[in-house]
Amino acid sequence: MEKFYIGAAYYPEVWKESEEEKDIARMKELGVNCVRIGEFAWGKMEPEEGKFDFDWLHRVVDRCHKAGIDVIMCTPTCTPPRWLLDKYEETRRVNSNNVREEVSSRCHPCKTNKKMREKNAVITERLAKEFGKHPAVVGWQLDNEIYPVGCYCQDCIRAFRQYLKEKYGTIQNVNEKWGMARWSLDYKDFDAVLPPRDGQWRHPSLLVEWTRFHSRQIFTYLQEQAKIIRKYSAAPIGTDMMRTNMLSYYEMNAELDVVQYNHYEPARQLPDTAFAYDFLRCVKEKPFWVTETQVGWNGSEFAEYGYRPVGACYANTWLPFAKGASCNLYWLFRTHPNGQELAHGALVSTAGRPYRVSEEVTRAAKELKRCENVLAQTKIVSRIALHYSSTAVKNFAYAPLMKGFDYREALVRKFYGAFRHYNIDVIDTPHSLDGYDVLLSPFLATADENGLKERVTDWVERGGKWIVGPMSDIMTDYASKYTDAPYSFLEELAGVYTKYQLPVGNDVYRAKTKGGTVFSLSDCYDAYELRGAESLAEYDGGEFNGMPVVTRKKVGKGEVIVLGSVLPHEQLRQLVGIAPLAQASENVSLTLRSGEQSVLIAVETENKAGELQLGGKYRDLLSGALLEGKIEVSPYAVLILREE
Repeated sequence: MEKFYIGAAYYPEVWKESEEEKDIARMKELGVNCVRIGEFAWGKMEPEEGKFDFDWLHRVVDRCHKAGIDVIMCTPTCTPPRWLLDKYEETRRVNSNNVREEVSSRCHPCKTNKKMREKNAVITERLAKEFGKHPAVVGWQLDNEIYPVGCYCQDCIRAFRQYLKEKYGTIQNVNEKWGMARWSLDYKDFDAVLPPRDGQWRHPSLLVEWTRFHSRQIFTYLQEQAKIIRKYSAAPIGTDMMRTNMLSYYEMNAELDVVQYNHYEPARQLPDTAFAYDFLRCVKEKPFWVTETQVGWNGSEFAEYGYRPVGACYANTWLPFAKGASCNLYWLFRTHPNGQELAHGALVSTAGRPYRVSEEVTRAAKELKRCENVLAQTKIVSRIALHYSSTAVKNFAYAPLMKGFDYREALVRKFYGAFRHYNIDVIDTPHSLDGYDVLLSPFLATADENGLKERVTDWVERGGKWIVGPMSDIMTDYASKYTDAPYSFLEELAGVYTKYQLPVGNDVYRAKTKGGTVFSLSDCYDAYELRGAESLAEYDGGEFNGMPVVTRKKVGKGEVIVLGSVLPHEQLRQLVGIAPLAQASENVSLTLRSGEQSVLIAVETENKAGELQLGGKYRDLLSGALLEGKIEVSPYAVLILREE
């Protein structure tokens, strides 16, 4: 049976040995059953080159195991020791100004440098040999918070040019696809290509490919470590990734075992945190791990993200488990006594005293223990999918087209937010479409990648409903526009001709359905002529008055619905045509987990009373109460409801 974890990151290298047993006792009191260890401790593991010390780490892991606390062991490759970085200075990143990084905090390594990878392999193998069979070690974390931050050393520049050569073949192809004739910027050969520098020329195609190159370097950097660990351990391996999909979750996790996720949003963003969970669950289609989130507040030199109201930490602890996680770990267990991040919240203060918010974690841990069987025996089944594309992240980051446009924010607020009472999968373009009735693809800048054109066409013909747009299918995967039409294939498939486009964010246009319903539009405006499609809504007034803005075309057994603008939530739900899991107020997130004993999980996410309308009698597995009809959901409450 799947085991469920609530825990924290722990740094025994920071503390005296006399504090270890006290901390482990505190962990037990707070309900912690898993800790992450080792991610920054290379200097303690290898204090001198070739001289290793794991006795201290064995002592801690053994003590955790004796106390019934499992361990996620981390490779320390994010923080090579000072002796290594000083002796082999070529292992340190070179920044955009051609200055090699000073030895200061962390994340120094160049991901391309051979010496760095050689040293990574040595420490990873020694660590895997020591702990690969240890019964306490239930998983591995590779490196820490990887992100495609550029290194401008000569090794990286040469490797980047080779990457371009492999992808484009000839420099003439690069010049043509990137449009380098403009401003007379044609490259003579690949050696003429220079990486983008901070504050300088921002060519979208160059920026996209520079990011994609560093993503490839990170992938191989991690795979080298994973292959070593697998020789000694059967425990699942992952890497803790951040909030953005700039570094593709699907690509990075393709050959890893478990998706790991770090996030630090303020309390007011809790309603949107579910978006990440509905995405992470689909990357490997198995339980994911939250490897870092804040207990009460984030902070380095000073506390950030404001006050977290009573109950926010409790709801933040439960929400990922409702959405498909099997692990939720806080950063960190005990606030550091010195150095950076003195202001960061934790389960326990520097003096070893729990914070008030820690009581909420303890409460959730006790409840989770009671509900393990229900969670392990149920799963989330979705009929609706929403695209969240790593390629679109990069394209809109470097060519947003509208001032202030934030792809992820627009996706979450304007589309995902309409479906808080539905099971919905958030997927990237490589994901299979089998099993879905409806696919939403807004702001899908590049729709013709990973075979999506053929796959989505086949899926529609077999009966799927594709709701696509706005601003979809408008760019190549290297952020260039199409020249034959505004889209690569959408007009032909959807039976429309795009007469006008207005890519501005003015919220001044309205639309009217055939039935006379009038609603507001926002963000961008395409006006169509029909070429086999029918109009579902037309512009009501303004320069596009009477022109279609929402169209539908039957394709085989299915249909393609094109959105020329952003619609209100209610109109989106009507187009989808699927009933919600239950009627509830917008501040209540709902998830149905199906199995022999299905459960409906409700989480209030906005610190205000909400309502839920039940269609029968339900038992709340947390309180034991029997509920029916319209019920009140208290601020930050969690209900796990089983129909009686």
